[in-house]
Amino acid sequence: MSNQRWREGRSCYRPSGETINTRAYEVAPLNSDNEPKRFIEQHHYSNSYPAARWRFGLYHQSVMVGVAVFSHPCNDRVLTNVFRCPAPRAVELGRFVLLDEVPGNGESFFLGRCFDFLRREDLVGVVSFSDPLPRRTLEGELVHRGHVGTIYQAFNGFYLGRGTPRTIRLLPDGSLLNERAIQKIRQGERGCSYASELLQRFGATPLRSDPAAWLREWLPRLTRTIRHPGNHKYAWALDKSTRKYLTSLPYPKHQPLFTTNA
Repeated sequence: MSNQRWREGRSCYRPSGETINTRAYEVAPLNSDNEPKRFIEQHHYSNSYPAARWRFGLYHQSVMVGVAVFSHPCNDRVLTNVFRCPAPRAVELGRFVLLDEVPGNGESFFLGRCFDFLRREDLVGVVSFSDPLPRRTLEGELVHRGHVGTIYQAFNGFYLGRGTPRTIRLLPDGSLLNERAIQKIRQGERGCSYASELLQRFGATPLRSDPAAWLREWLPRLTRTIRHPGNHKYAWALDKSTRKYLTSLPYPKHQPLFTTNA
């Protein structure tokens, strides 16, 4: 097995047998979104940033080489159905990005330090998802190989199964245009400008009026539909009392996926 890394929006892998020199690395909480957002938008293929509650940086010789962002999901039940607690007492690991220079077991060290911080905030659990679907640009270049959560398995995550299969839309660079972004445009909600700019990057005209008509014109021209088999879901209990609610299914193994347009 190997561990996924990122740089400039492209994934690569480090051997899992490598050992990180923990004395050479520092984990620090971050008080604003500025630095981690820049890092993620520069290096992660999704080019998107979640609704952060806690943010942490991994540093090597004072240089940021990794970011972990713990966020709140769109639906509280993502957390409450797992931990049986009020939603604010749990979080989702919304982004977890390490550069290609970080040794193979750097994830476990980084996650462990982050979880120590979260326990001091009186949180009881963390969920995370791994995306097994490969992503390619319109020209066919592979930008995300897809993964089953190998690093979460190595960190003793409880495997909770697969999410619901669905049809997704990919932009020309292989990144996802999610349904929430499309809804913001259609309804004129907060954040619709940022969402519409995702399409404008690839040639859409500025959104002036009639969002529904604008979407009907540009969605089929600039996005591809692909059937997604559902993400893998993992969870960790941050205290002993919460662990009783978790039962792990057998870990999935990596298998190449062959996808066609929906």
